Amino acid sequence: MTHLAVPKTYKLAIGGAFPRSESGRVYAVHDAKGGFVANAAKGSRKDARDAIVAARAAFGGWAGATAYNRGQVLYRIAELLEGRRAQFVDEITRLEGVSGAEANAQVDAAIDLWIWYAGWTDKHAQVAGNANAVSGPYFNISVPEPSGVVAVIVPQGTSLLGFVSAVAPPLVTGNTVVAVASERYPLSAISLAEVLATSDVPGGVVNVLTGSPAEIAPWLASHADVNALDLVGAEDLDWIELQIAAADTLKRVLPPEMGVDAAAASLDRITAFTEVKTVWHPKSML
Repeated sequence: MTHLAVPKTYKLAIGGAFPRSESGRVYAVHDAKGGFVANAAKGSRKDARDAIVAARAAFGGWAGATAYNRGQVLYRIAELLEGRRAQFVDEITRLEGVSGAEANAQVDAAIDLWIWYAGWTDKHAQVAGNANAVSGPYFNISVPEPSGVVAVIVPQGTSLLGFVSAVAPPLVTGNTVVAVASERYPLSAISLAEVLATSDVPGGVVNVLTGSPAEIAPWLASHADVNALDLVGAEDLDWIELQIAAADTLKRVLPPEMGVDAAAASLDRITAFTEVKTVWHPKSML
C-alpha cells in the first residue's frame, strides 16, 4: 500500500502559539530544484498587529528579568538547537540546495552565534554603560536599557543563520521581537520558533511572521507601538520609505547599510536597540 504524504503547513508564531494567518492565505515553499516542500502562512496586516500586541504584553516580564536569567534562558535555546540539528540540516539542504556538510556548518555557526549573544546578557551594560566624571556632590551613571518592541526584517539570503543573526541581539538587552522571516527560506525560522515555544522563553518574546516582507514591513514601520525597526534584510525593499514611516512615530532605525555579516558576532547590534538612562545620585554627606 502506498503511503500518502502529508506535507506540513508552517504556521505563524505569535504569543507562544502557532496560528494560521487570519487571512487564511498560504504560499508554496520550494526546494532548490523547484520542487514543492511545504506550505507557509502568508502573514497579513492583522497578523502583524497581533504579533505587536503579543510582543508588548511580553516586554515587561522579559525586560524585568535579571540579566543572568535572560542569559540562562537564551543559552538553553542553543542546547535545544543542537538536539534538533537533523531537522534544521534537512530544511537547509532542501531549500538552499547546499551539501549536508555546508548545512551542518550553518547550524554550527548559528549555535555558536546564539551562545555568543547569550553570554553578553550580563556584560553589555558594563561595556555600554558608564560612570561619568562630574564636578559636584553626586554620582552620574549612564545605563543602557531596552528600547521595547523591535520589528526585524530578517536577512533574506539564508535560512537559520540569517534569522539568528538578526533576532538574537535585541533579545540580549530585554527587547521583544516581531520578525519577518526570509520569504524564500522560512522553514528554519518557524522551526526555531517551535524550539522557543518548548523552552523557557516566555510566549510573545519572539514572534515570527512569514510571507511577503514588502507587504508586512510598512505596517510594522508605521505602527505606533513598535519602538525600533531593524531593516537588515530590507535591501530589496523601499527602505527609504520605511525609514520615513518609522520617523513619524520616532522609532530607532537600523538601515540596511548598517547591516550584519550573518556569520559575524557584533556588540554594535546589541547596543543598537538600547536607550541610555542617566542617573544622578547624591553622595553621602556622612
